[in-house]
Amino acid sequence: GLLECCARCLIGAPFASLVATGLCFFGVALFCGCGHEALTGTEQLIETYFSKNYQDYEYLIDVIHAFQYVIYGTASFFFLYGALLLAEGFYTTGAVRQIFGDYRTTICGKGLSATVTGGPKGRGARGPQRAHSLQRVCQCLGKWLGHPDKFVGITYVLTIIWLLVFACSAVPVYIYFNTWTTCQSIANPSKTSASIGTLCADARMYGVLPWNAFPGKVCGSNLLSICKTSEFQMTFHLFIAAFVGAAATLVSLVS
Repeated sequence: GLLECCARCLIGAPFASLVATGLCFFGVALFCGCGHEALTGTEQLIETYFSKNYQDYEYLIDVIHAFQYVIYGTASFFFLYGALLLAEGFYTTGAVRQIFGDYRTTICGKGLSATVTGGPKGRGARGPQRAHSLQRVCQCLGKWLGHPDKFVGITYVLTIIWLLVFACSAVPVYIYFNTWTTCQSIANPSKTSASIGTLCADARMYGVLPWNAFPGKVCGSNLLSICKTSEFQMTFHLFIAAFVGAAATLVSLVS
């Protein structure tokens, strides 16, 4: 009996949903955690090396702080939505559909409602009883879990939105990679025909700082010294990790 019970549980387990949910949680955690720290590191690099006037990067700091708050909300939302998708995966497997049928209120809504109210609604000594607000929430959740087409539509919209997030996460990687490549050219002057003094990293060129920012760019040996700092190396690798996390989340949504 025990082996048969375990076999039935394994047959009903949505392994694809488990893998996709785990990949989603991993990707979102990597993107949000590394992205938050990378933005903080970028703020410190701008303050230290690229601008001496706070007014030059005041708007940039506001944008960075806004993105960090968005990251908090993104992490919370995807944790909740990933849990709902995992529950949907469990309650739409073949074993469950054979019991409850397609596009019907699943066991989640029934079980939660019974837990909250202690049983089905009925007439008591004082007549009809109103459904508890939490019971209504449970019933709505059960109906949603019983209609996977709604989750599919929301997931498609999230995939399109996250595709834009994935593209945006590639921008700082591109900027830091260009800076790192310039530093490699400065460190190996025999591999380039340009003068070392003319090899620069200009934050104004990427729209990070306004054109009147001073100095706005760092050139030559000064730029090479920045590239060798732990702050630059750490921020560069954090942006790469955030990019990988965004890619993993996109794969999980598509799958």
